[in-house]
Amino acid sequence: MQLDDLRGLFIFEGLSDDQLLQVIEIGKILSFNDGDVLFREGESADFWWVLLEGRIELIRRSGHEESVQGEMDQPGVWSGGFRAWTESAGYLATGRAAGYGRVLQVPAEALGKLVREWFPFGVHLITGFFQTVRRMEALSRQREALVALGTLAAGLAHELNNPASAATRAVDTLQSTFDGLLESLVHLAEAAISPEQLIAIEALRREVDASSTNVDPLSVADREEALIEWLDEHDVADSWRIAPALGLAGADIAWCERVAEVLDAPALGPGLEWMASTLSATALLVEVKESTRRVSDLVATVKSYSQLDRASIQSIDVTEGIDSTLVILGEKLGDGIDLVRDYAPDLPRIEAIPGELNQVWTNLIDNAIDAMEGRGTLRVSTHPDDGHILVEVADTGTGIPPEVQARAFEPFFTTKEVGKGTGLGLDISRRIVVERHHGEIEIASQPGETVVTVRLPRARS
Repeated sequence: MQLDDLRGLFIFEGLSDDQLLQVIEIGKILSFNDGDVLFREGESADFWWVLLEGRIELIRRSGHEESVQGEMDQPGVWSGGFRAWTESAGYLATGRAAGYGRVLQVPAEALGKLVREWFPFGVHLITGFFQTVRRMEALSRQREALVALGTLAAGLAHELNNPASAATRAVDTLQSTFDGLLESLVHLAEAAISPEQLIAIEALRREVDASSTNVDPLSVADREEALIEWLDEHDVADSWRIAPALGLAGADIAWCERVAEVLDAPALGPGLEWMASTLSATALLVEVKESTRRVSDLVATVKSYSQLDRASIQSIDVTEGIDSTLVILGEKLGDGIDLVRDYAPDLPRIEAIPGELNQVWTNLIDNAIDAMEGRGTLRVSTHPDDGHILVEVADTGTGIPPEVQARAFEPFFTTKEVGKGTGLGLDISRRIVVERHHGEIEIASQPGETVVTVRLPRARS
């Protein structure tokens, strides 16, 4: 290794030749080829790595999936060596070569001793800064995760409550309905109806539809009133309980007259009671089926939102992730916010990490909802744009002041109170869009309208 190998690197700017020779003495140059792993995530950061030429991908693992979090592609860029500043520190990512190159490897312990000899005051500052940032990042990520989890849990609980409650009510009612059904069968047996009569009233029962959900409430109410009057005229007991089930299924006076032609007076009441109980049970089973289907759809939505069973990078439909996010945040929309979906009908799919993009949509939509304070219009639009797609999240809130716009993408900057919002403002969204997906994110705001535009390439470079 020669002085010329280090003298042109920005990381060593300001060092004398004697100091560079000391670096050369404690380090060594390693060559690498495509696919070589130089250091691994989680292992002790015992070496400081300085890129001389080539490219190294920084890879992190999440569960069973690996994803590229960044790269070292400029001579002088470094990684690792944290043991120079603290006794317990590991590599934050795995360094894997992407082609041929060279790297300077310096033992972290030797680096720490050398720098302490040169800049003792600077070492104290670096150590304090390093430890402070680690604590702040850990606390911030923990808070971000808790707030995001709270948002997800609240939205999911709200969406699940209605279908779950409907299914519970239907099941509770089914018990009494089946009790009435069995009781009516006993009364029919006591009336000694013939098999031919039973077959006839079963055929009449099948003519009405207890599973129909497309009904007019006013028409149903009119039919119930007429049926109660007819049942009372024919001395049918519990007309108030029989008529609603018959009316909801579409039965009318003419249908009841046909039933009366099949059954004589002693069997008419038990027969209609049996038919009403059967129709009620069918309607309740339809309600249970619809409610449980809704719960299943919500679970599928959350699964799509979190992308727990999918690969990190895949070809996705962006609108699917946006719609999943809107379902999760549905409770926050309330009655005062109008939602406008403006999706291009033939929007092309893109190569992306859907779980991370869903974090972006959550942050942007949640911020837009908060900005409107319960009243306004939320517009989410998508359309293609010359090899890219554009996603816009717009709200009719008070707008973002220029001084806040200037700092909106700064790390740890937020205008929200503690415990409100998604945590770290737009910094995480910017990193996901720009650094992870090579896209762009911009804010345009004026009083009464704020538009956040995300521009994503269709294919990852």
